[in-house]
Amino acid sequence: MNLKRMGLLPRVIIAIILGVVFGFFVPSVIVRIFVTFNSLFGEFLSFVVPLVIVGLVVPAIADLGRGAGRLLIITAVLAYGSTVFSGYFTYFSSFLALPHILPDSNLATSAVSENVSGDLLPYFTIKFPPAIDVMSGLILSFIVGLGLAFIKGETLKNAFTDFKDIIEWLIHKVIVPLLPIYIFGVFLTMSQAGQVFGILNLFVRVIFFIFVLQIILLLMQFFVAAIVSKKNPFKLLRNMLPAYFTALGTSSSAATIPVTLDQTLKNGVVEDVANFVIPLCATIHLSGSTMKIVCFSMALVLMQGLPIDFEVFSGFIFMLGLTMVAAPGVPGGAIVAALGLIQSMLGFDDNMQALIVALYVAIDSFGTACNVTGDGAIAVIMDKIVSSIKKHKGENTVVGDGM
Repeated sequence: MNLKRMGLLPRVIIAIILGVVFGFFVPSVIVRIFVTFNSLFGEFLSFVVPLVIVGLVVPAIADLGRGAGRLLIITAVLAYGSTVFSGYFTYFSSFLALPHILPDSNLATSAVSENVSGDLLPYFTIKFPPAIDVMSGLILSFIVGLGLAFIKGETLKNAFTDFKDIIEWLIHKVIVPLLPIYIFGVFLTMSQAGQVFGILNLFVRVIFFIFVLQIILLLMQFFVAAIVSKKNPFKLLRNMLPAYFTALGTSSSAATIPVTLDQTLKNGVVEDVANFVIPLCATIHLSGSTMKIVCFSMALVLMQGLPIDFEVFSGFIFMLGLTMVAAPGVPGGAIVAALGLIQSMLGFDDNMQALIVALYVAIDSFGTACNVTGDGAIAVIMDKIVSSIKKHKGENTVVGDGM
């Protein structure tokens, strides 16, 4: 079996299974090798994440400011609004439900905390101080990105475009391939400590809860689209189901675009609008991915016995929405781009970051399916908006006229 040809999800599943099994008989001297690797990889992630934010966010904002005028801005605002709404909907739903889904457990608390056993300390550690911290990287990205959009400068924009290519290569060729080893080390450590089955049991409940939330979210998105367009919400959603199931198989919004486009046209969306909105939303609308990250983050906070601070999570959701716009299109790219916020705003340590990566990837295709299905709802809304604008202005042109 060629592991290089396997997707990220199968590799993560294999890593979890092997980590659980080997933890029962592998001696601690071997386990400490992987603890050492996780320590070094965690430091490397801490160093890289601010660079990832700068490399992805600057070109995304610069490009957003140079697009097709009003239509682009309206679509981006709708996509961002939908993503942020998903985050808040998840927050309040999780706040009410997760304390009952996740019973009090000292096992859970210890399993997501740092290793305190002397037998499981790394053999050595190396510190990689980040060139800038995460928040400084975000602020710098907004300033430079907006500046490039306004001055229309090409030299610096081309430099950041090259830097983005470097970052995407780093994510695709280095970080993502090493994630299964990182996750293997975490589950190996938990298994040896006798904690892993309690953790897996709790997370199965959270994953089922997320599936329920995604169904409710899609219903709400299409009810809004139906109110705006005066169409049947259930028919609109039913027409998008082929795109949903295609995304389950591809785990890629981009690869699902042809199917999403065809189903959007069946919902009566004008072809010009669909051709513009669907590819754009495949990049910037990640309501399903945001839902997973927020829910898993809250679950980990609760499992530590800590309170869920609304102000902290409110800021986290707003910033996460912006980060998702710039997330790379590779499997696992969204969670890698979000790690900086998870670390800086929520204070997650290396073990907790590894757990949330494993959980995110485990149901990655379901998040993608939610994303692309919701794109159909935004397309229906945009179709009505464009129709109203054209009627008001007496125009026939839809895209590319500097609306």
